[in-house]
Amino acid sequence: MADVKDNGAGKREIPQAGFGIFLSGLAMEAFIALGDIENPFTKKKDANLDHAKFIIDTLGMLKEKTKNNLSKEEEEALDTFLCDLRLKYVNKTQALPKG
Repeated sequence: MADVKDNGAGKREIPQAGFGIFLSGLAMEAFIALGDIENPFTKKKDANLDHAKFIIDTLGMLKEKTKNNLSKEEEEALDTFLCDLRLKYVNKTQALPKG
């Protein structure tokens, strides 16, 4: 969620939308779905691995669709989020009981 700030004159300023904020929001949603971060609504850490996979796949699709169209910083952020999230997802799914 975007951080709304008071500009000192009694007016609230909403940060400008950008690709980095968009990526951060999706990554945060994935970390919540992996159960690594407390859900801000339920105040619990509950994993929903199907939803986490959907968000991770969505980030992967964005990587493909935006290829050669991102700044170096945006590309590095996307790669970092994908690497971290994919590793966490694999670790969580391998820890599930077989059966």
